[in-house]
Amino acid sequence: MVVANTFVSLRGFWFVVIGLLWAGYLVLEGFDFGVGMLMRLIGRDAAERKAVIGTIEPVWDGNEVWLIVAGGATFAAFPDWYASMFSGFYIVFFLILIALIFRGVAIEYRAKRSNPRWRSAWETAIVLGSVLPAFLWGLVFANVIRGIPLDSRGDFIGDLGNLFGGYAILGGFVSLALFAFHGAVFLTLRTSGKVRLRAKMAAVWLSLPAAALVLAILGWSLADSGTVNGKWIAAFVLGAIAVALVTASLVLVYRNRDGAAFAATALAICSASALFFVSLYPRLLVSNAGRPPGSLMVRGQDLTVFTASSSHHTLVLMTIVALIFTPLVLIYQGWTYWVFRARLRGDSIPGGAASSGTASRPTP
Repeated sequence: MVVANTFVSLRGFWFVVIGLLWAGYLVLEGFDFGVGMLMRLIGRDAAERKAVIGTIEPVWDGNEVWLIVAGGATFAAFPDWYASMFSGFYIVFFLILIALIFRGVAIEYRAKRSNPRWRSAWETAIVLGSVLPAFLWGLVFANVIRGIPLDSRGDFIGDLGNLFGGYAILGGFVSLALFAFHGAVFLTLRTSGKVRLRAKMAAVWLSLPAAALVLAILGWSLADSGTVNGKWIAAFVLGAIAVALVTASLVLVYRNRDGAAFAATALAICSASALFFVSLYPRLLVSNAGRPPGSLMVRGQDLTVFTASSSHHTLVLMTIVALIFTPLVLIYQGWTYWVFRARLRGDSIPGGAASSGTASRPTP
């Protein structure tokens, strides 16, 4: 009896852990995406664009580790969830992977030559490699919660067109707008001079669509559910908190409280992530095959934390390993951000546009 209760608790525990890992990834990689999207808009010359991209050069690869850990935890704790996700979203995940690869290569290679065409080509790759995954992650999460066609074994039985419905596309624009706003606020925190002023202006313009799109997908979700219960009340509260935090971040940017503004956007993304996982539980992947529109009833085709988890011993071992190594990883990443905390401006990097390789320690 004790073992059975522990097994149930560990299933819920790892669902929460995976939710936290995804929230961490979306917060950290979110501002990477935002900076990449905005670099050519905010940086008007080579030196300014070097300053913009220099804000994420020391940390972008560390931020992507959260994706690897989230994927690994999903594979180990809920292998059926992992398998069904890849069967359904294989092409989408492939596009995300290609975009992340090109973006990473572009960040490292853009400064290898001073040729303007060389730099422009790699900067375009950074922009596209930021926009595409930012949109596609929102599309994936929207499909997970609204449903994709699955058979009784949890295998995807649809086609690529099933993943591009109106709700999914709206989810893609929600993540795109949130990450762009998050990146603009991050640049107000990490830059100075004209670059910071342009980032501040971008944050002002992006705050309205970010808040409006969150409200739009929340309203669609509530209307589509066809009912009001404790779960959807909690989801509505979390969505309202996310919108309030975006608004608060805008006010804080106006008041030049950049650190607090960035914390507010980070918490807004965390609230949106919590909204997703609260609305999803106890399901892991919704099947809309044969489901009446708006039905919340768990069907046999749905993957749940109770039907798709690993064994009790696997979850116990994962918990022990996580408790030992997670604090070490968090301490190391926190130290990295502390070391590279100084603001950058167009003339603050030695060599300016002619420099090559990774940015050196900036002058405040």
